[in-house]
Parts: sequence; structure tokens; C-alpha cells
Amino acid sequence: MALANEIMGSRLIFERSSSLASPFHSRFSIKKKTQRTQFSINPFDPRPMRAVNSSGVVAAISEDLVKTLRISTVGRKQEKEEEEEKSVKFKVRAVATVRNKNKEDFKETLVKHLDAFTDKIGRNVVLELISTQVDPKTNEPKKSKAAVLKDWSKKSNSKAERVHYTAEFTVDSAFGSPGAITVTNKHQKEFFLESITIEGFACGPVHFPCNSWVQSQKDHPSKRILFTNQPYLPSETPSGLRTLREKELENLRGNGKGERKLSDRIYDYDVYNDIGNPDISRELARPTLGGREFPYPRRCRTGRSSTDTDMMSERRVEKPLPMYVPRDEQFEESKQNTFAACRLKAVLHNLIPSLKASILAEDFANFGEIDSLYKEGLLLKLGFQDDMFKKFPLPKIVTTLQKSSEGLLRYDTPKIVSKDKYAWLRDDEFARQAIAGINPVNIERVTSYPPVSNLDPEIYGPGLHSALTEDHIIGQLDGLTVQQALETNRLFMVDYHDIYLPFLDRINALDGRKAYATRTILFLTRLGTLKPIAIELSLPSQSSSNQKSKRVVTPPVDATSNWMWQLAKAHVGSNDAGVHQLVNHWLRTHACLEPFILAAHRQLSAMHPIFKLLDPHMRYTLEINAVARQTLISADGVIESCFTAGQYGLEISSAAYKNKWRFDMEDPTQPHGLKLLVEDYPYANDGLLLWSAIQTWVRTYVERYYANSNLIQTDTELQAWYSESINVGHADHRDAEWWPKLSTVEDLVSVITTIIWLASAQHAALNFGQYPYGGYVPNRPPLMRRLIPDESDPEFTSFIEDPQKYFFSSMPSLLQTTKFMAVVDTLSTHSPDEEYIGERQQPSIWTGDAEIVDAFYGFSAEIGRIEKEIDKRNRDPSRRNRCGAGVLPYELMAPSSEPGVTFIAFNVGPSLSMARIIRRPLNLTAAVRFRLSPLSPFSGNSGSINSETTSWSELIRVPSLVEGCDYKHWLVLMKPPNGYPTRNHIVQSFVETLAMALGSEEEAKRSIYSVSTKYYYAFGCRIHEPLTCKIRSLPDVKWVLPDSFIVDGDNRYGGEPFVDGEVVPYDEKYHADWLRDQTDEDAKSGVVKKKHRRKRKKKLI
Repeated sequence: MALANEIMGSRLIFERSSSLASPFHSRFSIKKKTQRTQFSINPFDPRPMRAVNSSGVVAAISEDLVKTLRISTVGRKQEKEEEEEKSVKFKVRAVATVRNKNKEDFKETLVKHLDAFTDKIGRNVVLELISTQVDPKTNEPKKSKAAVLKDWSKKSNSKAERVHYTAEFTVDSAFGSPGAITVTNKHQKEFFLESITIEGFACGPVHFPCNSWVQSQKDHPSKRILFTNQPYLPSETPSGLRTLREKELENLRGNGKGERKLSDRIYDYDVYNDIGNPDISRELARPTLGGREFPYPRRCRTGRSSTDTDMMSERRVEKPLPMYVPRDEQFEESKQNTFAACRLKAVLHNLIPSLKASILAEDFANFGEIDSLYKEGLLLKLGFQDDMFKKFPLPKIVTTLQKSSEGLLRYDTPKIVSKDKYAWLRDDEFARQAIAGINPVNIERVTSYPPVSNLDPEIYGPGLHSALTEDHIIGQLDGLTVQQALETNRLFMVDYHDIYLPFLDRINALDGRKAYATRTILFLTRLGTLKPIAIELSLPSQSSSNQKSKRVVTPPVDATSNWMWQLAKAHVGSNDAGVHQLVNHWLRTHACLEPFILAAHRQLSAMHPIFKLLDPHMRYTLEINAVARQTLISADGVIESCFTAGQYGLEISSAAYKNKWRFDMEDPTQPHGLKLLVEDYPYANDGLLLWSAIQTWVRTYVERYYANSNLIQTDTELQAWYSESINVGHADHRDAEWWPKLSTVEDLVSVITTIIWLASAQHAALNFGQYPYGGYVPNRPPLMRRLIPDESDPEFTSFIEDPQKYFFSSMPSLLQTTKFMAVVDTLSTHSPDEEYIGERQQPSIWTGDAEIVDAFYGFSAEIGRIEKEIDKRNRDPSRRNRCGAGVLPYELMAPSSEPGVTFIAFNVGPSLSMARIIRRPLNLTAAVRFRLSPLSPFSGNSGSINSETTSWSELIRVPSLVEGCDYKHWLVLMKPPNGYPTRNHIVQSFVETLAMALGSEEEAKRSIYSVSTKYYYAFGCRIHEPLTCKIRSLPDVKWVLPDSFIVDGDNRYGGEPFVDGEVVPYDEKYHADWLRDQTDEDAKSGVVKKKHRRKRKKKLI
């Protein structure tokens, strides 16, 4: 370094140290650690982040380069020294990670081989590195020379999921910090670029988290622009990146013209004019949603041509053809496979009932037939015996399915009947599901009795008054008067009267559909549980039905009233299922979020810190919504065929959007939000915990970048995003006065928290319990086919003679039931690539702001504490709404390793699922995670990193996987390192990681007894069990597991021995297995692989 000072001047070295490390140069300091330079944040510095002052000279020069500089003569002028420095060229190395497809069709394989051949003759993947600085001579961003990805043709046949390619850039010493990279794909085939890491700059590795498809130049001639992980507000964008930032946003907006290709990356708006298909039949024509008549949020524009019969309707794309969404929004392969498997499963589940329904009776005969859906193979359980196949000319595919797909054709037992087969019949369970079921958001306190309708009597007639009287409920109030029950907040209601009544005439005119507009009155008992005390069933006063327009059903007193009561509860469940799916689930957590997502991609640069915060919550949403338009909410789709509202379902959804939906009312902490008048309200109890954690994390994040309100008001991208979301995406509500302002830090925290809440916790509560609760159709029938008879009806006699038969003839048919079950099973399924709150795909490099990375670990620790609290609540017998005999624990907002009633995720599942919040990959870790930085408000009582007492008091012992675990020797599994570090570098990173928990590297070296750097990345260490909690919370640590002997009784642990602070050199004594495996691999791989192995072995040693 002394030589460097002589050659370059101490001032330049100081400039490089203080400004090159990061745009946050004013907040960074250099710390010497283990013979390499690292940058750490001063977490106590209250100043806001600012971008690098690009006007100064930044020396992008590595330490090795200093040795190559020619020693300048004494007395040379400083200007001449800098000029000479600029003329020095050096190379930096890029490692690009490309994700391969697991399965390719013939065409893809052929094109891949063609690309491998043309790559050899110069049709390569070309990269160009772009600096954050502008060249003063050209007034353009400084650029490196173009570089190609090496060895593409050699690695084209690799079967690995991820393939790493390298490239070398030549830059000069005045290049500055890299800020962007352009990619030109001269191949015929697109490829998925996961990340790029640049090594060789003095600032350390530069990360580009890409996660994007790069199209062929023949399809998209312009270069792909990718930015580093460093966040910048628009006003702080380095001069070298400003033009690229604007250009990339222009590319994403498009020009609003023409039909979109599947390879496009263009985000634009359109109305819902592709739900119907009038070209096939007039009965399949549907109104356009979005506009004065049917207000609705906007969806992603596809640009398809209009239908032949209706110029206002867009031509549909039917399955299996894909519907356009921007290329990076499409499902990745693992999710595509999961979705395809679910779709196949749904088809198989529905195939045989379809055949039987067309040949035999279509109703269930008894409860045993429903139970058989979960016990036996579908073909057998539905009566298709061998002689049946002889009588009917069924296709061979059916007999094949009977033999090979019995597992697929068997439904899982829904949770609602898994603990107590008859729980769904109980009144307390019926009421409990209003606060702990799949739709726990519609219950409200009764403020006046009888309830009052808000519908216009001039439109819907004078008969809107309620038929409920005090006499209906007075005997159910534990001695209270109705007024006393109101004053003590003991009366609650689930009211679907106003949302259904305007549509009932049309719904009841449909074949096989009969519905009421229901009101259910619930009473809060002294034990904190609810019980239903009256159900009001309403029909339009001008109804063509012979029945009275209103009737009230109360709890049973005899056999006849018991069946009447069960039918009334079934009609309530049918109302509830429709509102849940069409309004609370689809509208609120899918359709209403799509405009915010479209605007984010159009107006927020990938460099914008708010885009980085929202990004995981937006993943897959557009694709999910497109699939919904194609198969679920489309004309004659699943929603129309399986739910009460039929073809009028989306009109109900539109009416709810017009009259009920308000963005400001999605915040449950506001005065209009949740009030815990029911103390044991599982959805609200757990939801408020999660809301608070999300809000604290968002506030920490926002305050990092916005020190005052002026920064928010002058952030052009942020204001354009919010304005476009409202004025274009929600154009039908653009003039509403209830939209929150976006002028202060608190405004931004509220808006972002609401969006993340809707896309995660709220959606999880409304989606992932659909099969556990709705999979047993009598519990929540999605539709009803008959009204409840009264004594004057001709049907009353048949009801009295066989009430069970009448009950099943009122419920969905066999075909409707199995179709609905298959769909909600798909909706409740998770794919393997889901992200969960508290976790990110690349947790240490998703942002270049190290302080935010630390704060995110704090957020993750808070999620861990919430996890434990929810589990504790589910085991508390005093909480009768989530614990008790046959009572399901409320797990819709709790982590679990099983799909179904558990799981909350970041955004969208494989069908209509849009969010995912909490889950760990394996239930092998303790429930406590510790944060690493004192920055975040999450610190609370989490304990410091050296606090053993806090972690030990909450430690959950990790289960022993195999024999030989003594809970003194632990295996720490690490995430794969970036690039191609040597074995010594990997081992050193192990030492540094353990040192964070033990306090020093010397102590860490004494503790480590083995390392693994070949097949996986891990180290074994001797530590006390309480310390595993600390280690588990450290960066890049995946799991901490009890280590065990290779062979029980043989006191040898796996890995390479680590003795006296060093890895033992390769020796037969210690590495017999390792060397034998390597020899076997070399023999199989041939000469080329052997050469590669020799080089690698030499390098590692």
C-alpha cells in the first residue's frame, strides 16, 4: 500500500476507499477483517442515504493492478499522473448464472444444438458493462469493451439446473463503479438469466440479480438493460444511468398498439372485455367490466383483435393456448409443472363423475357416497364395477385411468371432517367459521335491530324491511334483552341481503339454481364463542316464486325444524361461498391489486427502492389473473358452473367494487377496520400481529430512503406510480375522495403496507383454506338447487317423507361437487418455488444496501416470533375458537410444512392464490431467529447476538434425524457461494460465519472439526446447543442440524477434517471416500473431465 501511495498519491487512495464501495459512501467505513477489505454500515448514522457524487474521479482499480503500474518519476504533475492512470487497462471477470429447463420438447432441443453450433462461429451472447459515470469527452456513459459468454457450446448439454458462464471485460482505471450491464442474445433461443456477478473491482463483487428472460436479437433487436442491486431514488441516479433508467421504463410501457407477443415485456391496461365468447354462442356473451355501467379495475392489455359478433369484445384464447402476460410474469418451470399436475388431477377427478352423471343418477344418495370420495378409487367408489364397463362402450382411456391413476383419483380428506366427522353439523362450528374459517371478514356488529337495508326502495320495492323481530331471538340471549345485547356488543351478523337481492330474480331463473339473500344473527356467549340464533331468508318482493318474500328460521326444536335449520345454514353457506370467491378473494386480493402491479412496472425503475420492496409480492400475480380470466371467471367457467350466482357472478363482483370496495378500508387498524369485540377472533388476532410486523418492516425500509416528506413529494417515479394506479388502473374510482394522499412518509408506509397485506396475509387467509373447509361440500355448498319448502308448497310432502333425499337434491350434484372439489384443491396447492415472508430468493444480495439486508433479517426474526405465538394460541384451551375437541387450529396465518389450512405466502399460488407469507422449507429449525443489526425497531426482546439466555429460554430441540446425534456436534449447511471461490476461500467464509456467533475467529477455528466444499457447502462444529439459534440467524446459513456419525458406532463424522485451524491436505488417511469418489467420476467423465479435475484439484489445494 505504501508503494501505491507513492505511485498514485494518498488522496486518490482515500477517494477510492470512501466513495467506490457503494453509493452510500457517506455512511460506509472500511474495516479490516481477515486479510480482506469489507464494507460495513454504521447503523447509528441518522443521515439518509445519498447517491455517489459522480462528479469526482473514482478509481476502479484492483489491488493487484497497483503492482503493474509503472513508477512515476519524481516531480511529475498530478494531471499527468491521472492521465497515465486512465490509460491503464485491466480485466474484470463476470460470472453469469443461467437457469436451464428441466424438460425440453424436440423443437427446443433442436434449437439448443443449433445455438451451440452457431456460438462457435460468433453468434454469441454479448455483454457490455456500463459505468455509473459519464465520459466527459463524449457525454455518454462509460462503457467497457464487449465481452462474450465463454464455453456456451461446451456446456450446452449440461443437465444441471443452473449453469455458470464467464466473461472478461476490459476497462480502464477511470471506469468508475459498474451500474448497469447490457445483454445481446444472438442465439435463436431465449434463456433465463438468473444473476450476474462482476469481480475484480476494488469495491468488491458487484451483483446483478436479473431473474429475467433474455430474448433472441431476431425477436427483440434492442439490448436488454440490467441494473445492479444498488437502489437509487430518481433524483439520486448516477449520471451514467439516467438515460438507461428512462429508456428501460419506456421499453416496459410500450406504445399501446398492436397485439402482444408472448415474448414481449410490455405492461399496459385494458378493460375486462374477454370474459365472454359471443362468436360461439349468444348465451356466452358477457358484458364488459370497466366503465360507467359495470365499474371494475383494469387488467393487463393483450391487444387481441375483437370478436366477429361484438366489436367491443376481445377474441378469447382458450386452453391449452397461453394468454399473454409479460414474459417475466409467466410461471417458471416448477410452477408450470405444479399447475399442470393440478390441472391433470382436476381433469381426472372430474372425468369419471362426468361419465357417471351422464349415464346414471346425478345426485348423492346419502352421506356415505360423499365419504367414499375420500376413501376409495373414484371408479370403484362411484359404482363403476367391471360389469358396468361391459355394458357401456367407454373409451380405453377410462380403463387405463382405473388401473394407473387410482392415487390421483382419490381426494384427500378435508380438514373439517378429519378430526370430527360431524363437526360441520354443529351450530357452534357453523358460527366459529365466521371468525376462523375461510371467509372470516364479513362478520359485523349489529348496531340496530332489526337490521336495515341500504338498497333503494324505489328500485327494489317497499319490501326491504327485515322480517326479524325480537321474538325470534329473545330466548337465545342468556337472559338479556335485545337492547342490552346491543349495548354490550353481544349481537353480530353476517349480512348478504343487499349484495344478493338485486340479482335473485335472474339467478333463480337459471336452470338448477335457487338462492336467498341471507342474514345470519349470531350471539356472543359468556365463553367467548358464537352461536347462530336466527337466519333470515329473503326473496325479491316481486318474485315469481310462490313463497313468501321473507322468512325467518330459528334453531330447531324437533326433527322437521332440524332439517329446515340445516337447509337454512346450507343456503347461508352458499351465499358465503359466492361472496368469498367473487368479492373477498378474487376482487380484493387479485383484481384490485393488478393495477398497482402494472403501474409499478411501468413507472418504477428496477433500481427504485420501493420497486425492490414490492417485487416479491407482485410475482406471478398477472399470470394468475390471466389464467383466471381464461378458465375460472370466464363464461361457462368454473365460477359460473359451480357457484350460486352463475353467469351473473362478475356483475355481483362489479357491484361490490362500485358500492363497497375502498382502498383506504383495507387497513384493518383504522377505525373502520377490525375491532376485537370478540376477544377470541383468530383471524383478527393473528392478522393484527402480521399487520404490525409488516408495517414496522415497511416503515423501517421507507424511512431509510425518505428522510422527509419533501423527498416523497418530489419523487417523480413514485408519484407517477400512485397517480397511474388510481387514474388509469382504477379509473372508475378516480374521483373518489377516499383515496389516501401520498405526501408524507406515513402516507407511503400506509399505502405500501396495505398492498403487501392484501398480497400476503389477507390473501392467505382467504385462499389456502378453501379445500380444508370447502372440500367437504355439505359444510360450504357453493350453490343450492332448491328453496326450502313451506307447508303450502307441493314439495313439502316429499321433504317430510325423505328429508335426507331432499337435502341432497338441494345440494350440488355429483358432477358439480367433484368439479368444485377439484378446483378448490388446486387453489389450495402450493408450488415448490414459492417465496415466503421473512425469506427471499437471494437474501443477501436482493438489495445492495447492507443496512436494509440487516433490517430484513430483523423482520424475519419477528415472523419467527409470530409463528411461535400462533402455535401457542392454538394450544391454549381457553381459546375455544381454535382449540378443543374436534376444533381445527387456526393456521391460515401460521407456518407449516404441509399444504392446506396452513401456509401464507408472498404472492400467488399455482391458481388463484396470490400471496404467501410464512413457511420454512423444512421443520428442522428452532422457531427463533435473531437479527444482526441494531437498526430495526424489531430488536425488541429478541436478544442480542451474544445473548445465550434469551435464545436458550425459547429453544426448541431439533429432532434427531439419524442415530449418533449427541447435540454437541452440529452440521451448519450454508448457501452456495457466488462465483468460483477456492476451497480456502470457502473455508475462510465458514470461519467468519461461526466467528459471528462465538466472538472470534480463533474460537471458531477451534470449534470447527470438518468442512465440506465439494458436494455441498457445510461445516461441522462443536458448540453448546443454545448457540444453534444464533448461528441459524446468520447470513447465508440455511440449516443447523445435529451432526451424526457416518456409521453408527464408528466415531467418524463426514466431511474433510479441519485440524488446528486448517483443512488437512488430501490424504488417503482422511480422504479415502473423497478420493475414491473423485476417481470414479474421472473414469466416467473421460479425458476432458480428467483435465478439468486436475486443474481444479490443483487450484483448491
